[in-house]
Amino acid sequence: MASPSELPELPLETRCLPFALRQYAGFWLPEAVLARGLPAVRDRFAPRLDDVLLASFPKSGTTWLKALAFATARRAVHPPSDHDHPLRHGNPHDLVPFLEFGFTLAYDADALAAGLEALPSPRLLATHLPFSLLPGRLAAAGRIVYVCRHPKDALVSAWTFTRKASGSMGVDAESYSLREAVELFCAGRCVAGPQWRHVVEYWEASLSRRNVLFLRYEEMLRDPVGSLRTMAGFMGCAFSPGEEERGVPQAIVELCSLEKQKNVEASRDDGRTADGIKADAYFRKGVAADWSSHMTPEMGKMVDEAVEDGLRGSGFTFADSTPANREK
Repeated sequence: MASPSELPELPLETRCLPFALRQYAGFWLPEAVLARGLPAVRDRFAPRLDDVLLASFPKSGTTWLKALAFATARRAVHPPSDHDHPLRHGNPHDLVPFLEFGFTLAYDADALAAGLEALPSPRLLATHLPFSLLPGRLAAAGRIVYVCRHPKDALVSAWTFTRKASGSMGVDAESYSLREAVELFCAGRCVAGPQWRHVVEYWEASLSRRNVLFLRYEEMLRDPVGSLRTMAGFMGCAFSPGEEERGVPQAIVELCSLEKQKNVEASRDDGRTADGIKADAYFRKGVAADWSSHMTPEMGKMVDEAVEDGLRGSGFTFADSTPANREK
């Protein structure tokens, strides 16, 4: 793992907003994560066997995954019908903390580690780190739920997020064009990129390890209740027959729907998450194939060709994301 003194020697990318990136172990990651977040996860975080780690490439359904996992794992204490449910007044990103970004932003890494250690089991945590950069004991311990999204939709979502959240991060991204974002994405030069390699690592892990569940965002949109049942069983908190009869899975899906989460007070007006970003930046359309509303056919072809080249020989294919299959 790179040490802070080695960072200046790593390849640098400054065009991909909002962070300056460095290439390490084949992936482009924010400088601050490499300098502080990743070493702290390795040295200060103690995984537990019942931890649930929610993993994803940025803007691949992370917010929805966090909401669903929290509502499912905590339903005994917070039934989805509870009028004071944390998801009715809080943002999923504040309820399920990111590991590497938490340590990156922490004023006192030891205090953050102590706070994580004090959390009751099973802990829900999140990461955008590639599987190969998870510390070995973290990859081997607990359960990992990974959500994969079609590259073009993940790209457009990341671009719109960057432009919307830029003010919160002190970055002027108004002139950051989609064309620039596409070119950088196709070169793998984006946060946690190349995206296709990030996905394939977790997909391959799910084939060889029993503690990794691989979900596709597009399939979750088509069958949210069925996907939730799969996730709950994997997390060790499957729904009982009685809960099924009472419609608990359906109630959780409704509670975690995009419209419900967008209208939570903490996600409106000037509400901000713990990392200082405006909460409404995390919510957009939540549909498949919206890339076609933003990209030109030429841009779409550029991404398709880059992804096809990157996946060659892997055996993995992304779900279809053409306008004809767009979720309404």
